[in-house]
Amino acid sequence: MSQRQVLQVFEQYQKARTQFVQMVAELATRPQNIETLQNADGVSFTLSPRLECSGTILAHCSLHLPGSSDSPASVSQSAGIKGVMSLLRTLLLDVVPTIQQTAALALGRLANYNDDLAEAVVKCDILPQLVYSLAEQNRFYKKAAAFVLRAVGKHSPQLAQAIVDCGALDTLVICLEDFDPGVKEAAAWALRYIARHNAELSQAVVDAGAVPLLVLCIQEPEIALKRIAASALSDIAKHSPELAQTVVDAGAVAHLAQMILNPDAKLKHQILSALSQVSKHSVDLAEMVVEAEIFPVVLTCLKDKDEYVKKNASTLIREIAKHTPELSQLVVNAGGVAAVIDCIGSCKGNTRLPGIMMLGYVAAHSENLAMAVIISKGVPQLSVCLSEEPEDHIKAAAAWALGQIGRHTPEHARAVAVTNTLPVLLSLYMSTESSEDLQVKSKKAIKNILQKCTYLPALEPFLYDAPPNILKHVVGQFSKVLPHDSKARRLFVTSGGLKKVQEIKAEPGSLLQEYINSINSCYPEEIVRYYSPGYSDTLLQRVDSYQPLNN
Repeated sequence: MSQRQVLQVFEQYQKARTQFVQMVAELATRPQNIETLQNADGVSFTLSPRLECSGTILAHCSLHLPGSSDSPASVSQSAGIKGVMSLLRTLLLDVVPTIQQTAALALGRLANYNDDLAEAVVKCDILPQLVYSLAEQNRFYKKAAAFVLRAVGKHSPQLAQAIVDCGALDTLVICLEDFDPGVKEAAAWALRYIARHNAELSQAVVDAGAVPLLVLCIQEPEIALKRIAASALSDIAKHSPELAQTVVDAGAVAHLAQMILNPDAKLKHQILSALSQVSKHSVDLAEMVVEAEIFPVVLTCLKDKDEYVKKNASTLIREIAKHTPELSQLVVNAGGVAAVIDCIGSCKGNTRLPGIMMLGYVAAHSENLAMAVIISKGVPQLSVCLSEEPEDHIKAAAAWALGQIGRHTPEHARAVAVTNTLPVLLSLYMSTESSEDLQVKSKKAIKNILQKCTYLPALEPFLYDAPPNILKHVVGQFSKVLPHDSKARRLFVTSGGLKKVQEIKAEPGSLLQEYINSINSCYPEEIVRYYSPGYSDTLLQRVDSYQPLNN
């Protein structure tokens, strides 16, 4: 053979390897091909036995899916997904860099699809090879290898732990210091997907020294790197106060707060999420976020065009306000309550939820804070949510918030009652289609409001519609108001309320019976008898037995 012919053999070998990894990488981008690749009998590799590399036959590889009419006359081998993984693993060590990178890309795309394929990457012992190469190869390979780690780690804590166990964290953290922003971004993605599962994995990421470097990454000019670094810090901080404190100690809060007004919506989304995750754990952490001067800047995000920005801004304000009356008062003073109410009115669905809960937390702290919600017209907006929203969990949040507003004083209860909210709450409580949580929260809200409500026109319909466990609270309120209000006593008679009370069947000696007796004592005995059941029959009997005097 001539020298040209010999070199041509090696050229064909390299071309075949390149074609193979490129084809697998391309096939892995289409979901309809994944099941075929997973099927142990669904993939066959046509191989030429003439050329070998490290004992693995690779030459003239071509991938044929079932139904292909093109079937070269050569040795066939049923491989399945383990075969694909094994071949790709070998090509990770190829002498040609582009083949290495494409093999890693193909593995990442396969592992990204589902946990079975991710587990196959682990079982084929590919992770140690990736980790070793991360520290040695060029930036293109590093990005591809980090993508594989990210794709494996995202599926479950067990798979993320497998990445930790193979020593990947230290190498990924080193990649956060790489000169190439793409390498930093790929490493941050992988670290985020490891940390998000639980506190133990998040602590492992912290122990590897990732947090200070992620804080540096959010200061880089590249928007994509800022986004994923902020997201990774959010996933670290969410698990516990200690992990959130680690993020604070690294100086993240000040840098995040400075970027709240960044024009990039996705970045604002991640920044607000990270600040929320820090704030939620304790008063001290929430105060640290407030001290970074996020107010009133964060309120502008409530008017953002992006729904996720609105939702995360509401969530951040909620996580701050929930802790103490002082923090809630700070939110009120900054105009936060009015801004959140406007935000609730401008959106629908789950975007409303954190704002609804924020109003409930503020109102729960004190009478004055609840009145601030009322003055800002929060009650009508919550009533709209209660009536309009189709999802039970949003209705339940609105019911809870209304109950927190109305439970303080008669004035607070009246502010809720005049919006015709009580009948809606009652219908939700009694509906068999309502979720258990919605029924429980509606019942609690009704009870909270009724126990303070002295606005009788709102209470009277409950005499006719309420079940016994609600009715006793309604009658109890009438028994408190009627002895001290002559106009209310007269109206109670003319509207039919007194008659309805006489029709209620209460157990002798029960609290309900005591309330009824208290109401009856507000009227002359003959009036009570007149409206008692059966009294008209008694009068008719007297008419029948009456003998008129004859002159």
